[in-house]
Amino acid sequence: MPPPPRPSASGTPPPGTPGAPSGGPPGAPPYSPPAGQSPGEVLALISSGAAATRAEIARLTGLARSTVSQRVDALIAHGFVDEDAEAGSTGGRPPRRLSLRTREHAVAGVDLGASHCRVALLDIGGTLLAVREDPLTIADGPEAVLGHVERTMQRLLEEAGRDPKTLRSIGAGVPGPVEFSTGRPVDPPIMPGWHQFPIPEFFDERFGVRALVDNDVNVMALAEQRRAFPDTSYLLYLKVGTGIGCGIIADGRLHRGAQGSAGDIGHIRVGEREELCRCGNSGCLEAIAGGAALAVRLRELGLEASAGLDVVRLVKEGNREAVRMVREAGRAVGEVLAGLVNFFNPETVVVGGALAAVHDQLLAGVREAVYRRSHPLATHVLRIEPSRTGENAAAIGAGILAIEHALSPRQVDMALAGVAG
Repeated sequence: MPPPPRPSASGTPPPGTPGAPSGGPPGAPPYSPPAGQSPGEVLALISSGAAATRAEIARLTGLARSTVSQRVDALIAHGFVDEDAEAGSTGGRPPRRLSLRTREHAVAGVDLGASHCRVALLDIGGTLLAVREDPLTIADGPEAVLGHVERTMQRLLEEAGRDPKTLRSIGAGVPGPVEFSTGRPVDPPIMPGWHQFPIPEFFDERFGVRALVDNDVNVMALAEQRRAFPDTSYLLYLKVGTGIGCGIIADGRLHRGAQGSAGDIGHIRVGEREELCRCGNSGCLEAIAGGAALAVRLRELGLEASAGLDVVRLVKEGNREAVRMVREAGRAVGEVLAGLVNFFNPETVVVGGALAAVHDQLLAGVREAVYRRSHPLATHVLRIEPSRTGENAAAIGAGILAIEHALSPRQVDMALAGVAG
């Protein structure tokens, strides 16, 4: 069975961004799916579990059985759907069960940190096939870093026995501001040489697939909501590491703001504090509660600490100063978070990042400030929880971003029509 056509990445903004409200490239002639529920929308019913047979699709969509058969047959012919095991029957000939065809198609999720690179390979159904982490310095620049990512992806595909042609899409999270419509970093503080670098085009040229690039905290939020808290529609993901950022899930969808900079809470001023921040301002949350800032203060006390991981080590060793500082950092984070809770009224706040490895101490301070300073109605059902997706959160979230793009109804319809998207 031939694999489905793979959409191209060249210059195409992601679905839902300006110029491409339905997932198509700006200026391209609109693709009109067949009348009624399109094949891509039918696939969405199958992949979500809402429908498992042709009869269920007909019932949910109101389409004639002959039309449903045309849609399903097209999806099977293009390798999107399997129809094999028999489903339950209430009498007569048993219907055959439809399912997303996952085994032949894959996506890659890339997590780039200040000092690491993690690449995950997932099948199109979201199962993790392989993952690899390597030490790497983001400040080495885009060509060196992305060249390493390319080689790692090739290696993972080979180890998993996957032909590179089965790769459907690539997602990537980077530690800096990203204009999501172009996938290009914008003045990232810890990424010298990356400003406006065309990351999607880099991957398109090498793999011939669409790449979507986002801030790392956004893809972490996506991983937590999709994998750990699927019943939560309003969620904040707080990353407390070298820097501090917030990913926002609103009505079940990732919220990026107008240009992709929503959630940059690390540079909100805290009270009358005057600590100098790397952004040039003073009193920023990151300069008070970030891992790097805590490490500096511990060094001033004569302790060996050069990064947030050293702060975590000292806390685990029971160092009283480190424990005290992490609790104080939690309270500072909680003061800012309390305003967000009043404004956004989330159901769940998830705290991750390097300092979340000592979440008992960190979350004690966060909870204390949030429940003291937020309105009772805003905290009535609020949960403040440590991350559940762990160290692979960003790589898995980037993979989910790629999957949701590749399986979006418009992309599927365009693939069936042989239209590059």
